[in-house]
Amino acid sequence: MRQQAKLFLIFGFLFLAAQGIFAQQITRFAVIDTARIYTTFYRDSRNVRDFESKRLRYQREIQRLSDEIKDLRQQKVDAEALGETARVTRLEAQISSKTNFLLDYSKAKNEELDELRKELTTDDEFYSMLYEQIRKISEADGYSMVLSLQEGNSIIWYSPTVDITDKVIRSMISG
Repeated sequence: MRQQAKLFLIFGFLFLAAQGIFAQQITRFAVIDTARIYTTFYRDSRNVRDFESKRLRYQREIQRLSDEIKDLRQQKVDAEALGETARVTRLEAQISSKTNFLLDYSKAKNEELDELRKELTTDDEFYSMLYEQIRKISEADGYSMVLSLQEGNSIIWYSPTVDITDKVIRSMISG
């Protein structure tokens, strides 16, 4: 009986030691939405308002163009049902032309907005302060890696529990 207790104690100790070793090897990571933080601090600036105005204007135009294409597609379906082949051909050409224009327009405007966003978010003083707050929070909470959602093309999913954006905003506000 005593021998079993010793073995149990030894295995228990080894199990706990192994758990400690494995626990130390786990990398904790967090994600952060730097664009949201930037907007929180600079939403009253003229540049941010101009950016948001352009973004909304482009979205409205893209929606208007998409609606036109949907309407033309419905007209084409109706013309096909009536057997109006000449009208169907004309509508197909219009749909193709407007679709190509919409794709080019969307690409150009998204590139323009990306450039404006980069200009907004390259303020060295702001990023120095942001980096310092991220470092403090990461060290305090035991994160060994913080990923940016803007630069995270490979981030497919993350749990909201690893998003430290709000914590960084609160920390930056409090100084």
